[in-house]
Amino acid sequence: MKLTKRLHRRLLPFSLVALCLTIPCFIPLCHADEPAPQWWKGNIHTHSLWSDGDQFPEMIADWYQSEGYNFLALTDHNVLSEGSRWMDYSKILQRSDDGILDRYRARFGNAWVETRGTEGEADYQVRLKPLDEFRYLVEQHDQFILIPAEEISDRGEGKPVHINATNLAEALEPAGGDTVRQVIENNLRAILEHEKAHGREVLPHVNHPNFHYAVTAEDLASVVSERFFEVYNGHPGVNHLGDDEHPSIERMWDIINALRQTSLNVPPMMGIATDDSHEYHGKPGSRPGRGWVMVRSQYLTPEHLIRAMKRGDFYASSGVSLDDVKYDAESKTLSLQIQSDPETTYQTKFIATLAKADGLIDEHRIGVTVATSDSLQPQYTLTGKELYVRAVVTSSQPARDPSFKDQKQQAWTQPVGWESP
Repeated sequence: MKLTKRLHRRLLPFSLVALCLTIPCFIPLCHADEPAPQWWKGNIHTHSLWSDGDQFPEMIADWYQSEGYNFLALTDHNVLSEGSRWMDYSKILQRSDDGILDRYRARFGNAWVETRGTEGEADYQVRLKPLDEFRYLVEQHDQFILIPAEEISDRGEGKPVHINATNLAEALEPAGGDTVRQVIENNLRAILEHEKAHGREVLPHVNHPNFHYAVTAEDLASVVSERFFEVYNGHPGVNHLGDDEHPSIERMWDIINALRQTSLNVPPMMGIATDDSHEYHGKPGSRPGRGWVMVRSQYLTPEHLIRAMKRGDFYASSGVSLDDVKYDAESKTLSLQIQSDPETTYQTKFIATLAKADGLIDEHRIGVTVATSDSLQPQYTLTGKELYVRAVVTSSQPARDPSFKDQKQQAWTQPVGWESP
């Protein structure tokens, strides 16, 4: 029997609803609203018992999740946390303390913690859980994710050269090289080839260049495919402030970008802050919570986070939070909105490298403070003399867990103003 036109009209809306519920729907009424970009907090340099850290990886992930982080990359040396791994309990105790196994069981339960051998004997071992097994206990949709990563630890000219690769599909072997620059270039090439071969976003960054004063500003400037390095690393032994013969890391950042913007004419290096955490039991060393990145992205996924960082839509922090960072390319104005705390003052320095009339630079024009502001909404408009400008915000509050003497809480924005119109 044919439906009357009146009955057909009555049933049509219900048919459309049913259609949307049963098959992919492409009419606007069925589309969810686009999520607004927001800031996500993360650390992408962390170590566990899988290499030279002193804590079980899921305990580390649980700490970061409970402290309000949104993403974490476990970056053990030359390994991903995958496959079967058992560790002698005696070696675990050498790194930590007698209560480590009790705390592990208290958090995740007796059924989760796997041991073999005889307790108190030399054959007693604990199983280290791989990422794909424990991530389901700590990850939460739109709140916290784990990203597979590795610290590729290599050497050149007898010096340590370490590069992190975030969001790997498999572990990469150190590529080696005769010089420090060759080591960086060779490992970076392997990371980029891995990214292409696996069709995934991977973020490479050079770690703690002043560690053993192994990597110079000239080294980092010359490897033009590398766009990221650690402007702050929370390990107390990485020589963040430099010495009489070596520049501080911040000074190094400006030297790198001065070279890149003049003799090399390539995009500048961007700065990342990390923990490089190894120690999780309150002992001296590289502890968690000292440095992080704040990434602005619509989605909390590895791909979207890394794409945002590659665009420069992030800042580095050791304690200062920003509600907004904007660069207006038309007016050439960098503006910040600082998230304030009671009884705290903030000073923002706008740092630039200035070109001479002949387009060259000299030492006294590198990393110059071109403006200072005590406002919570500081801004700086480029005059045309700057090769780039960046901002560093320093709080009156000391660092919560300082890695060097007299450290204050800070935030670092990325270089802007260098882009062609």
